[in-house]
Amino acid sequence: MIIVDVETTGIVPEKHSILSIGAIDFNDPTRRFEIECSAFAGAECEDEAMAITGFTKESVFDASKPSESEAIAKFWEWAGEAKDHTIAGQNCYFDLEFLLAAAHRAHIDISLPKRIVDLHSVIWAHMIVKGEVPPIDPAHKRSNINSDFICKYVGIPNENGPHVGMHGALWEAEAFSRIFYSKPLLPEFNEYKIPWL
Repeated sequence: MIIVDVETTGIVPEKHSILSIGAIDFNDPTRRFEIECSAFAGAECEDEAMAITGFTKESVFDASKPSESEAIAKFWEWAGEAKDHTIAGQNCYFDLEFLLAAAHRAHIDISLPKRIVDLHSVIWAHMIVKGEVPPIDPAHKRSNINSDFICKYVGIPNENGPHVGMHGALWEAEAFSRIFYSKPLLPEFNEYKIPWL
C-alpha cells in the first residue's frame, strides 16, 4: 500500500489545487515522499482550507516552489517503484481524486487503482471485532470516527498545527500498523503504547 495524504486549496479536485503531498510505502516505510508545490494557475482557494493548511493565498502561488504538475510527476515516479500501488489513508478517496485530477491537468497517465484501503473503515471494523460500539455523531447520525478519535484509539498524539501532507501520512501509516499487526511501524511513534495491549 501507498499511504498518502494531500493538502489542497479546497475540496473540489477540478477547481482546487494540491499544495503538498506526503506518502509512505507501507511495505518499506523507509521509502518516503514529500513535496510542497504551488497551485496551478487559476486554482481557487477556500479560506477554510488555508486555515487548515497554514498557507496564505500569496504563498499558494509561490513560483519558487515546484508546480503542481511537477509535484505529481515526481510523486508518480516515486510511487512507480512500490510493489503495491493501492492507495490508503484517512478518507483517502479525497486524496486519490486530487492525485488523479492533478495528473489529468499535467497530461500524465497514472494508473492508480480505485480500490482503496480507508483508515476509517478499518478502525470501525477493529472496534466491532473487539465488541465495541463505534461512535455516532448524534446531530448528523453518522460515524464520528475522525482523525482525533483515531489517534486516541491507536495511542498516538494528534497531528497538531497546520496540516502538512507528510505529517498526515506518518500518523496514518502508524495507525494502520497498530490496527493490522498490533505493533508500531515508525520510530517516531515507538514511545507510545498501544492501548489494547
